[in-house]
Amino acid sequence: MKYVATDKAPAAIGPYSQGIISGKLFYSSGQIPLTPSGDLVMGTIEEQTHQVFANLQAVLEEAGTSLDRVIKTTVFIKNMDDFAALNEVYASYFGEHKPARSTVEVARLPKDAKVEIEVIAKIKK
Repeated sequence: MKYVATDKAPAAIGPYSQGIISGKLFYSSGQIPLTPSGDLVMGTIEEQTHQVFANLQAVLEEAGTSLDRVIKTTVFIKNMDDFAALNEVYASYFGEHKPARSTVEVARLPKDAKVEIEVIAKIKK
């Protein structure tokens, strides 16, 4: 098992890592719309989702993989009324690649974010 950490994504804000490699798989912690310096991106669900994907791309790259190798995502959304807008941004990052996904509406996310996404990806080795 190997811990993954990059300064191109926000540092963990609790007792966890940005991600872990186990065998040939990478498991990310949930990413919320924090900048690498730790500031919450305010604004629309679209703006927040773009920041989440920037963070995911950074930790995936550090782990030696990428979005096209993601096999499963879990999306936590504060308001299911934002689902269609989130889906548009989500689809723009995955294109024809369609990993398995669960989406769950939650009462509250860290820092009062509107979205949090975690991924499982195959390592390129």
